Parts: sequence; structure tokens; C-alpha cells
Amino acid sequence: MRAQDSATPARTIAVNAPVGAVTAAGTTTGATGPSGNVKVPGASGTTEAVGGSRSPGSRRGGTLLAALGVLAFSLTFPATAWGLEGFGPWSLVTVRSALAAVIAGGCLLLTRAPVPARRHWPGLAVVAAGTVLGFPLLTTLALETSSTAHAAVVVGLLPLTTAVFAALRTGARPSRAFWAAAGAGAAAVAVFTFGRGGGALTTADLYLFGALLICAAGYTEGGRLARIMPGREVISWALVMCLPLAVPGALVALSREPVALTAHGVAGLLWVAVGSQFLGLVVWYRGMAVIGVPRASQLQLAQPLLTLVWSVFLLGERLPVAAPVTAVAVLVCIAVTQRART
Repeated sequence: MRAQDSATPARTIAVNAPVGAVTAAGTTTGATGPSGNVKVPGASGTTEAVGGSRSPGSRRGGTLLAALGVLAFSLTFPATAWGLEGFGPWSLVTVRSALAAVIAGGCLLLTRAPVPARRHWPGLAVVAAGTVLGFPLLTTLALETSSTAHAAVVVGLLPLTTAVFAALRTGARPSRAFWAAAGAGAAAVAVFTFGRGGGALTTADLYLFGALLICAAGYTEGGRLARIMPGREVISWALVMCLPLAVPGALVALSREPVALTAHGVAGLLWVAVGSQFLGLVVWYRGMAVIGVPRASQLQLAQPLLTLVWSVFLLGERLPVAAPVTAVAVLVCIAVTQRART
């Protein structure tokens, strides 16, 4: 009897094939996405999320990763202040971008990361413009005349701005409780920070608000792309895109601005290049992919207060009396946003 004439019905046996394995039918198995979504192959070897839900365990892991990113970012302003002791603003920004891009390129080569699909390059360009070039440059220029405590207003308003950008870009519709808590947290941080600055707006504030907008766009686009490709690849490709600009820019800036290789200057440069520009964004985008851009963004409400703590230890600034009260208010707002529907 031939096989096709058999009366025995065909049965399908579920087999846990490795991610990317080819099945007998000639199809490729999908990968489980960072938020529990099942990913299927897309064009140019990329994957697209097609559905699923986040487990409590994955959400806790995503929250931890995003929190580690916030911790890394909280050192950015103090490290930038250190870096400015040895480098000019343009030298610091271009050299940090070049160093981070070299590290990112090595990571891409070691992991044999596939080249992103053509449709993802505009999004990567937004990430590059926002987090690799725009935010570092504008905040560095601001810190030439502004204290790290006052510059923290950017971070204080960044969570709310990022949540708004995410709602407009991705169609996310957080609950009213989320928006209320996010707004209250932003208000608490803004009042605290402006109170320290005497309530006056300066030229540095124009740089800071510009950095706020462009960084929020970069975070939103990076969080969206991190649901399609690993977070390390998102920031790595964005950094590599900037390498043709960073290297010539660094050579010109170093030739025109004075350089003093002090311990603080070198340490500050290394941290903003490796910690803030690369490692911090790797875990940040990974965390955003797991718990979502709106929820992850609100963890940054704690960043200005962490920056103040680092400023006390590293720069000798004084901790304001209002800091503990603001910290409690911010932690309550963060707790509400993490439990609210997003």
C-alpha cells in the first residue's frame, strides 16, 4: 500500500525547534520577542512581532533593565562636567561619539548582526539624531554655563515628553491614572529643579529644552525598533551611522579646542562614551521593548534626583533640603505609572 493511500490520519507533532531552524515544511521557526511576542521572519532577515503578552517575570526583568539604564544616565551630567575640565564641548561630544561607535561596530562584528532592513533605517536615523548627536551636544553646550542640578530639568520633563511622543508615534493609549501620575511626577521634578535655579530661564535652557524634544523622539523610535531587533543592535547601528561625522568632527575639534588630559577629564569622557552612550542605551532600549515606552519612560523621573546625589559626591555640590520630599513624591508617581494600564 502506498503512503498516500493509507487510512491512517496524519498527525502533527509539536517539536520545540531552535529559533531560526528550518522545519520539514521549509518554514523558519519564529523567535519569542522581549515582551513575550512571537516574532516571525521579515524582509532582509529581520523579525516582526505578531502578538502575545508579557509575563510578570519578563516585566520585572524589563523594569530592572530600564532602571539600570536610568542609573547609567544619571551619571551623564556629572561625567560631562568632569569631561569639560579636560576637553572643549565640541571635542567631548565628537570624541565620545567616535569611541562609542567603534565599540558598537566591534559588537556588531562579534555578534554577526544582520544589516537592518531598508525600512528601519529612517527610524535608526532618528535614534542617531536624538540620542547620539543632538542630546549630547545640546546638553554639553548647556553645561558650559549651567550647573548639573539645573540641567536636570531636561531629565525631569523627559519622561512625560517621551510618553507623549510614544502615544503619537505608536498609538499607545495609557490610562488616565498613568497620565495623572506622569504629570504629577514631572511637575514635582520641575518645581524642585526650577526652585534651585531661582526660576530664571537662560540661554542654556534653550539648549536644554531642545535636547528634551530631540531625545524624546530618539527614545520613542529606539523603543519601537527594539521590539523588532535587539536593543544593542538599535543603538549600535545608530552609532555606526554617525561614525563618518564623528571622526572628522573629532579631528577638527581637537585641533581647535585646548585639551588637558586630566584624570577627571579622561574619566568623564570614558563614562559618557562607554557608560552613557553605549551600555546604558543597550539596557534601556531592551527594557523599553519589554515593558513599553510609556511605562519605561517614567522610571526616568528618578534620574534628576540620582544626578543630584552623584553631584554631591563627585562635584561637591550641596544636597537641597527639599530633595528627600521630592524623592518620596517621585517614587510614589513612579509606582503608580508602573501599575497603571499603558
